[in-house]
Amino acid sequence: MGVALVTGGTSGIGAAFARALADRGWDLVLVARDKDRLDRMAVELGSRGRTVEILPADLSDRTDVERVAARLEDSGRPVDMLVNNAGFGVHAPLASVDTTVHDRALEVMGRTVLVLSGAAARAMRDRGAGAIVNVSSTAGHVTMGSYSAVKAFVTTLTEGLANELHGTGVTVTALCPGWVRTEFHERAGIRSSGIPGFLWLDADRLVETSLRDVRRGRVISMPSLRYRVLIWFTRHLPRRTVRWISRRISSGRSDGRPR
Repeated sequence: MGVALVTGGTSGIGAAFARALADRGWDLVLVARDKDRLDRMAVELGSRGRTVEILPADLSDRTDVERVAARLEDSGRPVDMLVNNAGFGVHAPLASVDTTVHDRALEVMGRTVLVLSGAAARAMRDRGAGAIVNVSSTAGHVTMGSYSAVKAFVTTLTEGLANELHGTGVTVTALCPGWVRTEFHERAGIRSSGIPGFLWLDADRLVETSLRDVRRGRVISMPSLRYRVLIWFTRHLPRRTVRWISRRISSGRSDGRPR
């Protein structure tokens, strides 16, 4: 197959991507902050017969981001697929005096996606082949704080890059999942018990759908018919209605703790 670099590849959707790609014969470059978790994931994937390189990096640190970008552009060790997955939930008000969490969200899920996608695009374009997957979110179609804003940026960025690379042999796909059963919400301090069961997605099935869409060259991958229908409505409803729905969702998942 080739070599895939996955950011945030030790848990959640990133780990599901790493396992699915390993099972398909891909070798991996895993990027995450926690070296212990990287080591454990490398052992697991290595037991499946794959070569796994680990690259510890804090993607809110621009120096670390440049190291990952350099790895993507290393012509002696080409990367054939980039999965920009690293991210976290943001549950802080936009009016907070302390903007630290928003700053970090913009760095990790905004600027880093731009820098790494650009590095991969340059290297892959020169070779005439490759795939870039940016994990975005259906949240980018609603109005739930800075997380929605960043994910809207990621989706638009992906579409713009797909236009730039059209006809080069390089595909660019934005994966836009809804609620996925991972540790994501717990780590973000977001109460998820009020979310209807039918809206939850399985991470492994999500990745299967995404990889199928990548093979087909689709720019937007939105797994499950239910989310495609829901997002169709958000695109056609009046924006005031979308804001009202967003307020209801946000209030329904608040756990009442101060932020």
